[in-house]
Amino acid sequence: MDKNIKNKIELLAPAGDMERLRVAVAHGADAVYLGGTALGLRAKAKNFNDEQLEEAVKHAHAHGVKIFVTANVFAHNEDYEGMEEYFQKLYAIGVDALIISDPGVFSLARQAVPEMEIHVSTQANIVSHQSALFWAGLGASRVVLARELSLAEIKEIHTKVDGKIILENFVHGSMCVAYSGRCLLSAFITHRGANRGECTNACRFKYALMEEKRVNDFYPVYEEDGGTFILNSKDLCMVGHLPQMIDAGIASLKIEGRMKTPFYVATVVKTYREAIDDYFADPELYESKKDYYLNELLKSSNREFCTGFYLGNPGTEGQIYHDDVRGQTYNFLAIVKDYDEATQVATLEQRNKFAVGDEVEVLRAGRPNFAQKVVDFTDEEGNPIQSAPHAQQILKLKMEQPVKPLDILRGRV
Repeated sequence: MDKNIKNKIELLAPAGDMERLRVAVAHGADAVYLGGTALGLRAKAKNFNDEQLEEAVKHAHAHGVKIFVTANVFAHNEDYEGMEEYFQKLYAIGVDALIISDPGVFSLARQAVPEMEIHVSTQANIVSHQSALFWAGLGASRVVLARELSLAEIKEIHTKVDGKIILENFVHGSMCVAYSGRCLLSAFITHRGANRGECTNACRFKYALMEEKRVNDFYPVYEEDGGTFILNSKDLCMVGHLPQMIDAGIASLKIEGRMKTPFYVATVVKTYREAIDDYFADPELYESKKDYYLNELLKSSNREFCTGFYLGNPGTEGQIYHDDVRGQTYNFLAIVKDYDEATQVATLEQRNKFAVGDEVEVLRAGRPNFAQKVVDFTDEEGNPIQSAPHAQQILKLKMEQPVKPLDILRGRV
């Protein structure tokens, strides 16, 4: 296999704050996308202020990782106030690219930071080579294709753009029931617009039937005991179809999840990093480990998995998930803050309760995971304790194998 192809396949990870960014970098991301203080579609994420953005860029670049900042709202008049200065500030601190969906925002960015890369967001619903070439002609370096495309359609787009623009596609994470994420449901029900970064996930609500003359007389609609979830999409998972995605000409594989936990980010990024590297090292190795990759992904928060539209239109049976409960087989117990090689003792920050006698599994960045039993551990001052019930308390635990900061401890649910 041509090694140059591998160098062109980017694993793009989400980061909702600095901790998640560090985790994404440590566990194998080639690039990270995140939101600044304005113009992003994830207002509920912690996001990054100017000082944090500068720190994020320095940290990522020190590890050879790129930073892309979202500016993908559909902008109203008031959103343009200060936008030019904001883009110039991002360029000055070294942000590698902007992610934009609105033509007006794109135009202003081209003028304000003409040397800066611009990626066109999936919100722009690009579903043809003509649209991709249109944005390329305006100066975009990359398009994030609509999630409603099949691999066959993507391959045709790749052929017809003939290297004039890079193609990026989602490979894993939550799916939106609205076309290319252009949802009005949240704004209609809660007056919080999804297209301005304030989505309330109204598609995840439970719905009932009401006859217009019988106001407030609600009739439950049951798909199961918990109710109905008619707008609730399954999660995307393409870990078993990476060769087809690469063959289709997709150069960047994007993981959804700026609202997700560091545990989710570490689990998903590490699994896809391993799958990509295994495939380019030995396609037969990759094929033999598909069940392993899937089981790893099931350890973090997820709804039922599907392949979206990549293998053809899935229809409602293939896409709609009949439950709102997220499943996972492991809990996030702690994150490694430091490790003393001489004593083999790790300093941990607790995230969920665990106790002496529990078996934990350590998710190690770039190395095989391992499991061990918690024989004894102490608090920060070295006092022996039997359990860790307090959120974010600092703990000391002797490890059976070496660990590094940002490794993750997890335990069975």
